Amino acid sequence: MKDAIFQLHKGSVPLLISMPHNGVDIPEGIRNTMTDAGLSVADTDWYLDRLYAFARELGAYIIVPKYSRYVIDLNRSPDGENLYPGADSTELCPTSNFQRQPLYKVGLAPDEQEIQHRVTTYWQPYHQAVIDTLDVIREHHGCALLLEAHSICSQVPRFFEGQLPDFNFGTNQGQSCSQALHQLLEQLSFAPYSQVIDGRFKGGYITRAYANLEQYIETLQLELSQRTYMDEVLPGESSVTSGQDPLQVSQYNPEKAAQVMPQLQHLVVSLIDYVSQKSENLASNGRA
Repeated sequence: MKDAIFQLHKGSVPLLISMPHNGVDIPEGIRNTMTDAGLSVADTDWYLDRLYAFARELGAYIIVPKYSRYVIDLNRSPDGENLYPGADSTELCPTSNFQRQPLYKVGLAPDEQEIQHRVTTYWQPYHQAVIDTLDVIREHHGCALLLEAHSICSQVPRFFEGQLPDFNFGTNQGQSCSQALHQLLEQLSFAPYSQVIDGRFKGGYITRAYANLEQYIETLQLELSQRTYMDEVLPGESSVTSGQDPLQVSQYNPEKAAQVMPQLQHLVVSLIDYVSQKSENLASNGRA
């Protein structure tokens, strides 16, 4: 059952990369209730598994879900709490997309019973796997680092004005990671790409829920602008039509991707070096 919900690549270093919005599948029973906008899964964090494929060779653990965030958003609290009070946000089981188009046919949006079914069936197994994997990593290395890998269209008027920076790091205002890791992020340069820490995105549910500095578990989120590796179709430039292949809405651009991937490699290598050194220090101090 778990294999049908997510794929977990087991690594050898103290880094877990989670991609909770990379899935694109929708179960048949849910597909029948959805509009064309829902079936397009247009708000997917497209191609992240492809962008981060290099991380396997570096020894990172990687977890990727099968199903779309339109089925259930794995980066939301199971009680539906809005992590950005006062700001617009999509729900645990979204009923509209980033352009405010309805995802469900009239009268067929998930009710509370259906939402709880999806929590049990899709949300809980993914999160249990994250918890278990972090425990395994910490048991072997004395510490663990979770990188929440996300991407988003560079312009989403529903949530923010103007254009996003290219690299958007979230550390829950420094609460999800050590001061040393925060300083490392501040020192890293991804030029010519723009970057910010705890700007519009401060880290979602997973980043906030699984940070435990007393247990040497640190977390951070990277929201990568899709303009860095895709030919974006920005809001208002096109609309989803019946039968349209969602991969045709915005296209992967190999030339752009080839330019940004070394920057992502630079980040991941830096994170692995940081957490591996921390593991060695804990071991030498008898804390591992």
